[in-house]
Amino acid sequence: MKKYLSLAVVFLLAIFQTACKSGEAVAGNYRKNNPFTLTYGGAITRNEPGKVNIHPVKYRLNGLKIAANVYTPANYTPQQKYPAIIVAHPNGGVKEQVAGLYAQRLAEQGYITIAMDAAYQGASGGKPRNTDKPACRIEDIHGAADFITRYAGVDAERLGLLGICGGGGYSLGAAKVDKRFKAVATLSMFNSGRVRRNGFKDSQLNTIQERLRQASAARAQEASGGKILYVGGGAAQTDEQIAALPFEMYREGAIYYERTHGHPNSGAYPNSGGSYTVSSLMDLMSWDATDQIELIDQPLLMIAGSKADSLYMTEDAFKKAIGTKDKELFKIEGATHIETYWVPKYVAAAMNKLTAFYTKTLAAKEGKIPPQGGTAVKNKSLSKKTAT
Repeated sequence: MKKYLSLAVVFLLAIFQTACKSGEAVAGNYRKNNPFTLTYGGAITRNEPGKVNIHPVKYRLNGLKIAANVYTPANYTPQQKYPAIIVAHPNGGVKEQVAGLYAQRLAEQGYITIAMDAAYQGASGGKPRNTDKPACRIEDIHGAADFITRYAGVDAERLGLLGICGGGGYSLGAAKVDKRFKAVATLSMFNSGRVRRNGFKDSQLNTIQERLRQASAARAQEASGGKILYVGGGAAQTDEQIAALPFEMYREGAIYYERTHGHPNSGAYPNSGGSYTVSSLMDLMSWDATDQIELIDQPLLMIAGSKADSLYMTEDAFKKAIGTKDKELFKIEGATHIETYWVPKYVAAAMNKLTAFYTKTLAAKEGKIPPQGGTAVKNKSLSKKTAT
């Protein structure tokens, strides 16, 4: 059995490493490959005149230091006015991974973009480390809007939002009340509340009360000065442990975050590694990304892989988003959840759709991303069409 488990991981690694050889950064070589510690393919390695540039910034949010990267488009000048887009990272992720990839690609289309580390995570401040509470993640998005709308050259009336994985669920939560966002998009949306409460694919319904009691006990322990307990984290998983994970998203995610696109733990605030405090479950399990989703009246684009085992979350949220008259569900044909983070053809397909969406909704200059294959679903009819 162990032999077959190892072969499964070897197969997954072979797919990742093929892409790595064609330009994707390998986690272990991040210091050598990128001075900004960016872990995605085609990342900026230095700022050059006339090209997209990256600007590490820090700002304060509710007394905490927030670390972010601002990307400015080619030939940026503060005297002009540009549309801007906030990119919210996945659970367990940091700004240097997939959030940075899409932030850079959107900057290449003429947008000022910002990818920030969530409070209590990554290089941002806050303790206990890796606290993961919906209210905090949503406030991160509001805070990023506060900051970027005052950035030189940003047109505050043309502000967009892109949330990836868990950041997608939190973006829905932010957009329903924050009308500064004129357009909202999600990629591989992950409803953190539903999964933490019900389990992935609603597989843990019979243990909800037990896990709530564990979370309550963990909070009591923290309050009394005891040890902070975590879900996940620790040593990297073995091939056998990865192969034994019950869902494809988790198997591919372990390889992405731990082996091919991981970001180091360093500095005063160790970067995220997928763990979160057990006490966070008290907040997570009582929240849902689709709560009052009908308050979203802005244009909404939801993108997910057609083969993603997390697709059900995007489809459920899309169906419930009845408050907007302009919404579209776009499925990237053949892609799994994690593959939308890094596989070049799937990233290109997502970018093709995002470029058209933000061009229409934020009145920006149209980009030149070649069309890719995919299927789209519009509004309540959920009828498929071929993307062009």
